[in-house]
Amino acid sequence: MLLTGTVVVDSSTVLEDGAVVTDGGEIVAVGTAADLIDRYPDHERRNYDMLVPGLVGAHVHSVQSLGRGIADDTALLEWLYEHVLPMEAAMNGEAMEVAALLGYLELIESGVTTCIDHLSVSHADRAFEAAGEVGIRGLFGKVLMDKDAPEGLREDTDEALAESERLIERYDGLNNGRIRYAVTPRFAVSCTEPCLRGARDLAEEYGVRIHVHASENREECAVVREETGMDNIEWLDEVGLTGEDCVLAHCVHTSEREREILAETGTHVVHCPSSNMKLASGVAPVEAYVDRGINVALGNDGPPCNNTLDPYTEMRQASLLGKVDSLDPTTLPARTVFEMATVNGARAAGFDRVGTLREGWRADVVGLSTDLTRATPIHDPLSHLVFAAHGDDVRFTMVDGEVLYDDGEITTVDARRVRARANELAEMIV
Repeated sequence: MLLTGTVVVDSSTVLEDGAVVTDGGEIVAVGTAADLIDRYPDHERRNYDMLVPGLVGAHVHSVQSLGRGIADDTALLEWLYEHVLPMEAAMNGEAMEVAALLGYLELIESGVTTCIDHLSVSHADRAFEAAGEVGIRGLFGKVLMDKDAPEGLREDTDEALAESERLIERYDGLNNGRIRYAVTPRFAVSCTEPCLRGARDLAEEYGVRIHVHASENREECAVVREETGMDNIEWLDEVGLTGEDCVLAHCVHTSEREREILAETGTHVVHCPSSNMKLASGVAPVEAYVDRGINVALGNDGPPCNNTLDPYTEMRQASLLGKVDSLDPTTLPARTVFEMATVNGARAAGFDRVGTLREGWRADVVGLSTDLTRATPIHDPLSHLVFAAHGDDVRFTMVDGEVLYDDGEITTVDARRVRARANELAEMIV
């Protein structure tokens, strides 16, 4: 396929009259439209106002999609234990599958081609199957909770780890490598030390990644300190949940020592600005992380604490929140935030050749419309993408060379059926 338009190759390269040529699952050429049209005359041709790399939602909760808006105006632990976890406990296999489908459809429709998805304790198979059906690329994991969990979610430690192992063997590497597994303890508050250490052992044995919440809320940090005598990141480091294969969501409240640990171990941090604002969790010290060389990616978190999975909204929020927190308008410029939403997220997820439109990289391409009053004029495409674009500007989403979203329609599943069933299930469960 030959795609033409203004091509945003990466955070520093824009081709005004550019083109991207894909063949199979790879990008085979990037350059000027006139040149590539001559070189590839037989390729199917599509034109979009702007072409960008597929974005990476580095921390989402697809299976919470049925709870969009159920727990507004509540603090984290109340939100989690009184609203969201009871909803997850009430969900059967069908509900988990439909919720995951709904989440993946929203991501694909918004230009997200790769996600790191924190599932739930039960029925994880259904979410993996949903991801395969939709065609999204991602890192997925069954949640581990062997303490301080509501009825229906608390598991025996050995059984939880054994189920994780079964899922790794069944799904890691599926769909030509688009689906990969992450061992997924929910957070230190809900996991015993044997569970956390067991997560590390599993990750080591199978060579998979780890995805866990950390230091999102002051109350959470206080609980961990009281139980372990350590700050949260120090405790996670003690039990083996730091390192280049570890993705820590939030990291809002960290000490200087904890930041040193993150930098020294190469641990990835995922910034979720909208969720942190909505739950009044605080402002993550993103600039401090970036200055230390810590890889920071960008995530939406879940629909009940954001209410949208739009990555463009998240880019805007990340930059603006950083500026107002530092009282410095140069903090987190568009280029830095765009990297967080693309190549940094791909690095956190462990996918190579993802997040940039370059020859030899995976054909994850998104086409957007700029035929909008809101997009007039565009002096700087990166500024437009970070500060003005919306997810519903997306007209085309390709993953691994497969077109998943085309002119307002999902191509792999019946999106109308999914939305209708999601409404029915949400009414029954929530």
